[in-house]
Amino acid sequence: MKGIVFKREELPLEEDDRKKAVFEGMSARNQKRILNKGYDNWDPFLVPKDPLDIRMAGQRETALALIRKFLQTRRHEEYSNAYGQGVWEICMGIIGDDERYRGMYEFSCWYTNISKDGEL
Repeated sequence: MKGIVFKREELPLEEDDRKKAVFEGMSARNQKRILNKGYDNWDPFLVPKDPLDIRMAGQRETALALIRKFLQTRRHEEYSNAYGQGVWEICMGIIGDDERYRGMYEFSCWYTNISKDGEL
C-alpha cells in the first residue's frame, strides 16, 4: 500500500525490511486487517504454539500419559475398548475445560458421594 509509513526505531533494519516485505506480499484485505490492529503491534515472526502444549494438563502431563497412568491402576480384565474410549473422551474433555465433560465429572462425584452415604 502506498502512503504507509513504517517505523524503524524498534526493529533492526534487516528485520524491519523482512516485516515490510511480508506485509507488502499480503492481500489488500489482510493488509487492512493488520493496519486496523496496528502495524507496529503486528509480529509476523511469532512462533506458533507447539501442538503438544495444547494437550497438556495442569500437571504438565499429556493426556495420553494421564490415561496410561490411570489404566495402569486397573486390571486389564476390568476394562474393554469402550471403557478405554470413555476414559480418553472424558480426559480430553476435562483437560480442554469442556463444560459437558465437567458436568459429567461433577455428577459422577456427586453420585458417588450420595451412594456412599446411603441417600439413594
